[in-house]
Amino acid sequence: MRRFLSYIYIMCALPLVLGGCIREDDYDNSPVGNFEALWKLIDEHYCFLDYKGIDWDAVYDEYRPQISDGMGDEALFEVLGNMLAELRDGHVNLYSAWNTARYWDWYLDYPRNFDEALVEQYLGRDYRIGGGAEYTILQDNIGYVRYADFSSPVGDGNLDEMLLYLAVCNGLIVDVRNNGGGTLTTASKLAARFTNVKTLVGYIQHKTGPGHSDFSEPEPLYIEPSDGVRWQKPVVVLTNRHSYSATNDFANSMRCFPQVTLLGDRTGGGGGMPFSSELPNGWAVRFSASPTLDAQMQHIEGGIDPDVKLDMIDEDEARGRDTLIEAARALLGGQAD
Repeated sequence: MRRFLSYIYIMCALPLVLGGCIREDDYDNSPVGNFEALWKLIDEHYCFLDYKGIDWDAVYDEYRPQISDGMGDEALFEVLGNMLAELRDGHVNLYSAWNTARYWDWYLDYPRNFDEALVEQYLGRDYRIGGGAEYTILQDNIGYVRYADFSSPVGDGNLDEMLLYLAVCNGLIVDVRNNGGGTLTTASKLAARFTNVKTLVGYIQHKTGPGHSDFSEPEPLYIEPSDGVRWQKPVVVLTNRHSYSATNDFANSMRCFPQVTLLGDRTGGGGGMPFSSELPNGWAVRFSASPTLDAQMQHIEGGIDPDVKLDMIDEDEARGRDTLIEAARALLGGQAD
């Protein structure tokens, strides 16, 4: 028998107040014990059950009969993974030594709206790299920044040098398509280069009890202007459904700035700060535990809508053109290729 423990998932960059909501409970290391431990963990600590209208008791009634003491680990993993898929959440995973249960429908049914080979053409061979940012100046004097992964950090010096180099440009494209997230500190550090005033961008809540709607009062979240070089000209941020988690937060912050236009597809969402926990058999589980709201106190779990909805056009791709980059160039006063 192992102790059922929970701990904060290291991705979370904002200070989180647990309020003693995650307790230590003992469960048998058996198929039934692991099922009960996982079901109760989600019942008491997952933050979107009411928001998504999920009847978690009905989920118990559906999946509990599929658990038997004689079942093997692979069969148990499949049942538990299927149960977690009922949450429809890309931040929910179950980890064993041989597999990871995941929910990918949040982007699989949407256009991809991204071609890495095309992005490489726009960057060219002589693009610059600063931390996780890749950037260049396009022929029409529009700056282009590609940030593919917010797990790749960027320093203040990197951002200063990047924005000084791009200062001659008439406008700036920030491409975060297919950026699946990473650390919120990196996303916020980049966003802080696009505002001159402290800006309310949203709120966060924390679970205060086992009830599905037991939350703290919303705590405001702000982006404060960086002390370094800040961009003062128009910006277009490119998004698609693969823009998830910390990138979802980045898009939410950027749309609060008046000179910024979001272009592309709705982001993938992921508005719940993820925690991790361990089942009696040692399998790890990650789940959303603290909901994030926008400045109007609306959930961002379902994604951020763009100001300009646009999908890639097959004919453009066949000609070596990225529809979204070209539209962004046009919006910024550039000349499309």
